[in-house]
Formats: sequence, C-alpha cells, structure tokens
Amino acid sequence: MNNELLPYIGIYSLGVFLSAVSQVLLKKEALKEHKNWLSEYLNPGVIIGYTIFVGCTLLTLLAYQKLPMSMGPILETMGYLYVTVFGVLIFHEKLNSKKVIALAVIIAGIIIYAV
Repeated sequence: MNNELLPYIGIYSLGVFLSAVSQVLLKKEALKEHKNWLSEYLNPGVIIGYTIFVGCTLLTLLAYQKLPMSMGPILETMGYLYVTVFGVLIFHEKLNSKKVIALAVIIAGIIIYAV
C-alpha cells in the first residue's frame, strides 16, 4: 500500500466512525418519547445526528480524491464493527454466534484486502 494513501484512509475511516456515532445519536432519539411529531424531528439530537452525516459525506468526498474507488467499500465495512460495539456497550444488545461469525468474516476480509 502506498504511504501517500494513509492520510486519506484515515479521513475515510474517521467518516465511517462518525457515521456510526451519528447512528447511535439517532437511535437514542428514536427511543425517546416526544410530545408531538414535530419534536421527533426538530430536536438537537436529530439535528446533530444528520449534521454529522453531512460531515461524513464531505469527508468521504475528500478521501476519494486520492483513494481508489475499490478501497471505499472495504473501509466502509468497519462501520458494521462500530455499530455492533456501540450496540453492545450502549444499548446492551446481545451478540449471538451468527453475529460473531459475521464480524469475523468482515475482519478477515479487511485483513485479506490489506495484505
């Protein structure tokens, strides 16, 4: 791998991580009771969540200035790892054997691509 790509891999990876954080914010807001339908969508958590998503899109565009298009989907799979970890730590979701195997396949795929 070309060392020139490392900063752009970092930018893309940051976007993937922030996207997962945004998903957590949006899920936390969706689990709350709101006084009316308008407050479900116009509240700080939702606005910040979607603002982060827009920022992630801009980071992705910046990263693709140098990254090959074939690398994007590989880096994007890290989002599944982040969402799973956040789900377990924040929402106390349970991991079953199918999820663990799926995560192992994702990690193996990232490693194989990197090597």
